[in-house]
Amino acid sequence: MLRLGILASTKGTDMQAIIDAINSKKLNAVISVGISNKQDAYALERAKKYGIKAVFIDSKGKEREEYDREITKVLEENKVDLILLIGYMKILSPWFVRKYKNRIMNIHPSLLPAYAGGMDGDVHAEVLKNKEKVTGATLHFVDEGADTGPIILQKEVRIDENETVDSLKEKVQKAEQEIIVKAVDLYEKGKIKVEGEKVIIK
Repeated sequence: MLRLGILASTKGTDMQAIIDAINSKKLNAVISVGISNKQDAYALERAKKYGIKAVFIDSKGKEREEYDREITKVLEENKVDLILLIGYMKILSPWFVRKYKNRIMNIHPSLLPAYAGGMDGDVHAEVLKNKEKVTGATLHFVDEGADTGPIILQKEVRIDENETVDSLKEKVQKAEQEIIVKAVDLYEKGKIKVEGEKVIIK
């Protein structure tokens, strides 16, 4: 059984899809721990609600690597196989990225490489401002760049005439949830391999 560790700074909305998929036996996985750098992140509440270990680690006044080493301790104690970043608002240290190479997945609310960086709301506002017809969600492995790691899965979302930031965010989140659940399943079955900068799905 695949042991997941989730790093989240916000509501952890996509985490709910994973919890639901685990509970309905669609995923042969367990969320071993949820970690947040924000004490009031709803992601921690969400974890507690389902009996998942929830850990707040304060990042204030800590160097990036020092903080990541604290996180690593918790991940190791909970025997985590795969790390998911869900609305995690911190840049990971190169040390952490190298330690967990091809074992950290990040969800991003656009079709990368378009609209890399930026927070959810900003990305959607930018997409609408540019009158795009299509946007979507991308799940990728984390490397040392920002949103530059090997892409695992993407899903397109059509943009309607009267789309708002909120309505678009909702549609994109749905796409995010579909690809996260699918990728966790593929990873657990050993069907995801990284060759160079490319993800090969068997």
